[in-house]
Amino acid sequence: MRLCDLSPAHIRAISPYQPGKPIAELAREMGLAESSIVKLASNENPLGFGDKARAAMAAALDDLARYPDGNGFELKQALCRRYGVAMDEIVLGNGSNDVLELAARAFLGPQTSAIYAQHAFAVYPLATQAVGARGVEVPARHFGHDLDAMLAAITPDTRVLFIANPNNPTGTFVPGPELEAFLVRVPDHVLVVLDEAYTEYLGEEQRYDAIAWLARFPNLLVCRTFSKAYGLAGLRVGYGLGHPAVIDLLNRVRQPFNVGSVALAAAAAALFDSDFLARSYEVNRAGMAQLTAGFARLGLEWIPSAGNFVTFRAGDGAGVNRRLLRQGVIVRPIAGYGMPEWLRVSIGLEAENARFLEALPQALG
Repeated sequence: MRLCDLSPAHIRAISPYQPGKPIAELAREMGLAESSIVKLASNENPLGFGDKARAAMAAALDDLARYPDGNGFELKQALCRRYGVAMDEIVLGNGSNDVLELAARAFLGPQTSAIYAQHAFAVYPLATQAVGARGVEVPARHFGHDLDAMLAAITPDTRVLFIANPNNPTGTFVPGPELEAFLVRVPDHVLVVLDEAYTEYLGEEQRYDAIAWLARFPNLLVCRTFSKAYGLAGLRVGYGLGHPAVIDLLNRVRQPFNVGSVALAAAAAALFDSDFLARSYEVNRAGMAQLTAGFARLGLEWIPSAGNFVTFRAGDGAGVNRRLLRQGVIVRPIAGYGMPEWLRVSIGLEAENARFLEALPQALG
């Protein structure tokens, strides 16, 4: 018997996560100049990152010969000031993706199960499968979360329930009052992981305060990231907020130096860069209007989105994606989410959005 055949069956059955295609890779494949390529595939901030984060990164460079602060004291202090939480209510992650996996490692295992929605973030089933737990996919309602059905799916072996709000890749949104009412009904033995990676893009009328719920719901873990609106995707830093007992368990399975020095410094500075965050929000709102107006002109269906991306029906999703790639435009196919007719496009700068809309009619054929 070969060595790899001895790996646990649930590990061998994993289909690895497929990230968005990098610009350099497409340039090599198609013989294109990198400068001619527009990437709208990975929900990145088209503005880059703010001046405060840039200055903090530069100041941190001289200390790179030393290990980072494994406790992330300065970033945690910044989060305490920003959100009114205590130090022992915070766990830091190598992106919020890391926090999702920490939750799975701390609370799941064989003979347990996790619940997530159809068309929800691919890491939920992957993290569940990686620890040998059973994944329960609840059918979506209008491409989003059916909270009543998710509640009905809870069994005695359920330990984790994942909710993305806004949801990736569909952009759907559950209003705060509905979420709060749902949390009241979730049994105490189930950890609700509320993934708010895109919360900074919510409109004023959509915003709610999940962090204020932590005092009432000790089985709630709120996950956020600096990869999206703060523009620090390349540094990989996120965080989770929850009850001290939950955070303690996550820290027990966390790698000691899971967030690097430059990332810690940049995130602490970015957290209070309100001007950059406001610009990011406005660029996103304008870009969303630009893209959806373009879809309307082309007679295309799209899913109203509360994130920094929008998903539209392309018909032959794989074929349209290939033809866009040939024109140097990268978007995200989402057949792996059970949506082969759809493509997801991130909101870019005005010129990038225009380039996509110019290439789209030819790609649609």
